[in-house]
Amino acid sequence: MKFGLYMFPTDYTIDPVTLGRAAEERGFESLWFPEHTHIPSSRQSPFPFGPELPKEYSHTLDPFVALAAVASTTKTLKLGTGICLVVEHDPIVLAKEVASLDHVSGGRVLFGIGGGWNREELENHGVPFARRWKVLRERTEAMQAIWTQEEASYDGEFVKFDKIWSWPKPVQKPHPPVIMGGDSDHTLKRVVRYCDGWVPFPQSAEEIAGKMQRLNEMAQAAGRGPIPTSMFAAPSEPDKLKRLQDVGLERAIMFLPPAGEDVILKRLDTLAGSIREAA
Repeated sequence: MKFGLYMFPTDYTIDPVTLGRAAEERGFESLWFPEHTHIPSSRQSPFPFGPELPKEYSHTLDPFVALAAVASTTKTLKLGTGICLVVEHDPIVLAKEVASLDHVSGGRVLFGIGGGWNREELENHGVPFARRWKVLRERTEAMQAIWTQEEASYDGEFVKFDKIWSWPKPVQKPHPPVIMGGDSDHTLKRVVRYCDGWVPFPQSAEEIAGKMQRLNEMAQAAGRGPIPTSMFAAPSEPDKLKRLQDVGLERAIMFLPPAGEDVILKRLDTLAGSIREAA
C-alpha cells in the first residue's frame, strides 16, 4: 500500500516547497492539495463536514501553482489534486495546465477530480449546480481527448470545439490517472465510465472492502479490469493501516492540519513512524 499526505496549503501554513521536500525525505509517495478558487461570503451553502467552514477554505493556494513549486524541488513525490474542481475551469486551459505539470515533473501527476459542494462558488463560474456532474464528465472527457489525440475535438452539451492542436502531451500514457472523489453509488458509476481510480472519504476496512468489491464488479460488467482505490483522511493507527492494506487499498492518504512548519514536521515524523510499524 502507498502512503500519501493531504493538506490545505495556505498563506499562513508551512510552505509547499518545505512540505514537499519533508514528505519525500520521509518516504511518502504522494502529496495532495485541494482547490477552492474562492468562497462566497454569503455562506448560503452549508459546510457538509461540520457546523463552521474552516478558515483554510478561503485561504488555500492554487493547487497547480503550489504543486509546480513542489515538483521543482522533489524527484519522486507524486503530485495530487485532492480534488480539482474541474467545473470551475475551461477544459482546454485545464488540459494544458495538467499536461504541463506532468511534463515538468517527469510524469508525477495524480489528477483527483470532483463535482464540488458549494453551490454559490460553482455558479460564480457560470455552472448550473444541478448540472455540475454532466459538466464535469464532458470537461473531463474533452481533456482526455486533448491529452491523447494530435487533433482533438469534442461535441457535447456544455463543451464544444473543433479540431485543435495542444502540446505538451502528458508524460504518463495515455494520461495522468483521473481519480474521482466521492462516496455514492453514482460516484462508482462515474468512476467506471470515465475515470482511472476512486478516492472516497474515510471509513473502516470492512466498509471500503465491500465498496471496492462493488466497484470492481461494475467495472468487470463494463469490460474493464480492477480499478484502484485510495482513501482520503485515512487513519494513522498502525493496526488500522494494516487492515486497509489487507483488503487491497492501493493508497492511504493521511490528513495534515493547516499549520506551521514546526507542527507539520513533527506530525510527519509521527506518521512516518506509524507507517514503519504497519509495514
